Amino acid sequence: MDFHGVPAKDRNVRRALLPLLGFGALAGAVAVWAQIEGGDRGVPPIDSSGSFEVSGIDVDVSGKSPDAARLGGWRIAQRKGWQLLWAKTHGGSLGGIPADSVLDGLVAGIVVEQEQVGPTRYVAKLGVLFDRARAGALLGVGGSVSRSAPMLVLPVEWSGGGPISYEAQSEWQKAWARYRSGGSPIDYVRSSGSGADPLLLTAGQAQRPGRIWWRLILDQYGAADVLVPQVRLDRRYPGGPVFGVFTAKHGPDGRILGSFTLRAASSDALPALMDEGVRRMDQLYTEALAAGELRPDPSLIAPAAPDDSLLNATDLPAVEDNGTAPVTAGSSVISVQFASPDSASITATESAVRNVPGVTAASTSSLAIGGTSVMRVAFNGDAAALQAALVAKGLKVEDVGGSLRISR
Repeated sequence: MDFHGVPAKDRNVRRALLPLLGFGALAGAVAVWAQIEGGDRGVPPIDSSGSFEVSGIDVDVSGKSPDAARLGGWRIAQRKGWQLLWAKTHGGSLGGIPADSVLDGLVAGIVVEQEQVGPTRYVAKLGVLFDRARAGALLGVGGSVSRSAPMLVLPVEWSGGGPISYEAQSEWQKAWARYRSGGSPIDYVRSSGSGADPLLLTAGQAQRPGRIWWRLILDQYGAADVLVPQVRLDRRYPGGPVFGVFTAKHGPDGRILGSFTLRAASSDALPALMDEGVRRMDQLYTEALAAGELRPDPSLIAPAAPDDSLLNATDLPAVEDNGTAPVTAGSSVISVQFASPDSASITATESAVRNVPGVTAASTSSLAIGGTSVMRVAFNGDAAALQAALVAKGLKVEDVGGSLRISR
């Protein structure tokens, strides 16, 4: 398939973090984009929320000032976006448009695909992100998406004869950071590429089959398995066409799930080529998940603990789990993953789990501030019973390959 590129400057995605609440939001979005583009290695992933997305909305608005014209264009975009989203979820039928004050509460962000701003005119192609939980209630569709087990993404780019992953910034890494993964059934675990990431997540690691080291890495990032999306770039001459051969791989053994080729007219269109490559790659992984081919590799699961059923538990003293509560006979220790953006969230999650009936101990065994931490929970029952008890407490819990994950 030929993919003739659009100028890269027209494809830059700039999200308004607080849309339509003042033009300070636009300045904040530009600051976030500058942070993403800056630095030698780190490219923080953006927008992993499960938003409904409507793109390609054309607006042409006049106003008394550039800011007034832009605000008018954004309001028109969210009205058109709601109509398109309603038609998409209701078989093409058109529905009414809520008041602007209601839409302001449903819109999670504005994506600027292209724009031209004049003294009194605003011409743009925009995208609108609708909050899934709030918009889903009005649309009459589910507010959640069934997703795969958490999969660590290790993007590898071959360019100029050598592969790179997180050792240095690449257009392939930036494209994965830009991708809005919340609407995908694949639970991508994306790294920023900063800190220790360039030492752990290397192109060489993608070719190592050893399970012990993979277990350590996956536990560090709170993932159950690894996906290796690979692209090999071929430039015929400087500034000329760029051909990209994309290959979707899964697991430490690099099992190939599919491949495809895209073409950009020039090097300026390389970011657009990469964005399309990520979108097509997600389709391959989604098809593999639907076919049952994206299950976590059993060899990545740590060996089970020795069977202690022959021990006489009545002759042993109670074991304390980090001083929180005794692990009694008949209890099972279950791993629970949870998001830990700060220390306060860790304390709150531990407290909530300890208050669940049947839990005798709960302590964080793998700490990752700003990422996914792992908690060891001693529970009088199996994992299914613990999941039901946590759900009864109002928590959103899913089974991810034998362990549980609390979603925010």
